[in-house]
Parts: sequence; C-alpha cells; structure tokens
Amino acid sequence: MKLKPFLLVFILILFIGACTGGVKKPKNLISKDMMVNILIDAKLITSANTISRRTLEENGVFPDSYIFNKYGVDSAQFAQSNAYYTYKVKDYEEIYTLVKDSLDKLKAKYKALQEQEQKEKKIKDSLKAIELEALSKKRDSLKTVKNKDSLLVKTPIKTPEEEGVLINPVSEK
Repeated sequence: MKLKPFLLVFILILFIGACTGGVKKPKNLISKDMMVNILIDAKLITSANTISRRTLEENGVFPDSYIFNKYGVDSAQFAQSNAYYTYKVKDYEEIYTLVKDSLDKLKAKYKALQEQEQKEKKIKDSLKAIELEALSKKRDSLKTVKNKDSLLVKTPIKTPEEEGVLINPVSEK
C-alpha cells in the first residue's frame, strides 16, 4: 500500500520532534485551514481506497499524489507542517476537531440523501405495484366477459322486399 511510506514519514517526524525537544516553524508552513482540508481529503481517499483502489486509478485518481497536487504542496512540506502542528498540541487538537466535525457533517448529509432516495424509491415502487395491480384487474375483467355488448354486435339490415313490407302502400282512393 502506497500510504505506508506517508504514514512512516509521519511517525518518523513525530518521533524526531519528540526527541529534539521542539520543532521550529517551517518556512513554508501549511495553514490550519489547508491542513484541515488536506486531512479531510486524505481520510476520504483512504476510505475510498479500501473499497476500490483500481476504480480510483482507472478514473485518474492516484491516492498518493492526488491530495498533494490538489493543494499544491509536496510530501516534505506536509510532513514538516504536520510535525510542527503535532508539537503544538492545542493547534493539532483544533485541526483534528475541525476534521472530525466536517466528516460527521458530511456523513450526516449523505445519510440524509440516502434516506431520501430510499423513500422516493419506496414511493415509486408502491406506485408501480398499484399500476400493475390495476392493469392486472383490467386484463382479468376483459377475459371474464361472457356476454357481448348488444350495441357492438352488428346485425344485417334487411331490405323491404326481404322483409315483405311494401314501401309505398297503394291506397284505394
């Protein structure tokens, strides 16, 4: 898995930072807001990566480089910024609280969308069932008609000669 080198660098920097007694603020420090966005995307890609890495790569998304390219940072800059924020516990806690809150809101949003889709599907399915039932009853009623409608049955029209009736009666006057 290609995220392992990323994780190893992260742990190594944490370890080095803990041993040196402090981390200097890097020249190209990533802002807190951008760190929040990077970590949110990293979490989403990591969870998507576990589902189908092949699908991501077929669509041109390579998890290892996607996030860094999206935000215009490199792995060294991220590692240095992450180490700095890790040393600043309150800042790091603030960043992770924002990440967690954002992911929770995103989860709630998609759960609500999923529930709405299920309701719409259920309504659509029930309407389809009603329609099929009505169609079935209509077909059944056509099959069970035994007597034909007398208005629809054509009877041949007979001419007066065939009937034996005179058209113009002759009077005796």
